[in-house]
Amino acid sequence: MDCRKKVLGTEHPSTLESMANPASSFANQERWEESERLLTHIVKSFMGPLGVHNSPTLASMANLASTLSNQGRWDEAEELEVQVIETRKRVLGPEHPDTLTAMGNLAFTFKSRSRNKEAISLMETCFQLRERVLGSDHPDTESCLEILIEWQMENIEIGV
Repeated sequence: MDCRKKVLGTEHPSTLESMANPASSFANQERWEESERLLTHIVKSFMGPLGVHNSPTLASMANLASTLSNQGRWDEAEELEVQVIETRKRVLGPEHPDTLTAMGNLAFTFKSRSRNKEAISLMETCFQLRERVLGSDHPDTESCLEILIEWQMENIEIGV
């Protein structure tokens, strides 16, 4: 990252992409504020030259949403996740694996906010699409199904 900053400059897309690694490390260490600060810089910098319709910007936005979610900042996380989903649907298509990952992330945000019916509904859609696109034996499909069953069982236990 430091070499890229020196050679390419701090706002070059390759430099910005390399900043995602320390941001991820901060998140893995639960250093949320540092991760958020770096990811916010990356997203804002990408928005200028590349706009929102490219993979690095969308990936950074998704990571920022995750960081916000981990801080309990649900409204901000949800807003970013919806933007990522809608953009990925337009750019990549509604059944692209990256779009489906974003859907799963939003379902988790709903679940964290005790919006269980919305979470289950979105995870059901996500599972159905993953099964069709990736197949029933794909690890992402299997994981999605496990989560869906767990959430449905929780709802049965609490009588919803």
